[in-house]
Amino acid sequence: MKGMTKITIQGHLDRKWKSSFEGMKISYEGDNTIITGNFKDEAHMHGILNIIRDLNIKLLSINPTEK
Repeated sequence: MKGMTKITIQGHLDRKWKSSFEGMKISYEGDNTIITGNFKDEAHMHGILNIIRDLNIKLLSINPTEK
């Protein structure tokens, strides 16, 4: 998945982890955290998903977006 993407994870991600998601925007919707940004390639996407896995965070969705 290349291009602008919206990742939704369960709960509020602590701001101290923001640097782990370099180049991505972190915002909150209700009880969830929204991570948006452009993936350069699939390796970049897998790196972000690996961080989510390593932090033991529940991934709710990952979707391409126009914004």
